[in-house]
Amino acid sequence: MRVLVTAGPTREPIDPVRYISNRSSGKMGYAIAQAALDAGHDVILISGPVNLAPPDEATFVSVSTSDVVPTRDVLDSIGHRQDRQFLVVGFAAETSDVEENAEQKLREKNCDIVVANDVSSADSGMDSDLNEVTIVSRNGERRKILRTQKTIIARELVKIFVKSATIMFDKKNVTVTETQLSEVIPNSSPVPRVAD
Repeated sequence: MRVLVTAGPTREPIDPVRYISNRSSGKMGYAIAQAALDAGHDVILISGPVNLAPPDEATFVSVSTSDVVPTRDVLDSIGHRQDRQFLVVGFAAETSDVEENAEQKLREKNCDIVVANDVSSADSGMDSDLNEVTIVSRNGERRKILRTQKTIIARELVKIFVKSATIMFDKKNVTVTETQLSEVIPNSSPVPRVAD
């Protein structure tokens, strides 16, 4: 299976010196990319500016901003593609009403799965190696993974994603092509990987 993962923040410029961003460390996205690679999948990792080394085996795409003004909602763009043949998973960082907000995002962005976490706690979520998530699926299933290492959560999430994709598609699952990727993220540029 081919897996496309976005991770980390973007920096939306206000002027040549200042920008608007968020506190995303990218740790959960990078853990998912590594877990997918470990499970034998091909991975494209699109990352905003973070202090993490990308997995060597992933195709790595570095971005700073999501688009020129107005910014494009990447998840919404992918979720509403006509006749898509890939699983769409969104993530929701919430400070209250976690499950309700995840269900709303699932509907509005036309996702198959939304993974939500409560980022109001100082000891998990943003900038932490720990997380606790609620997984909301289009088919009505709900599942919680209690507070643990992001690497452990990532392995469980990859299993859930593969199972969901297998159920949804009778043929080999496909992902966004390079052409579609450039339509969604026009300023993205793959970074060539150099063998050590």
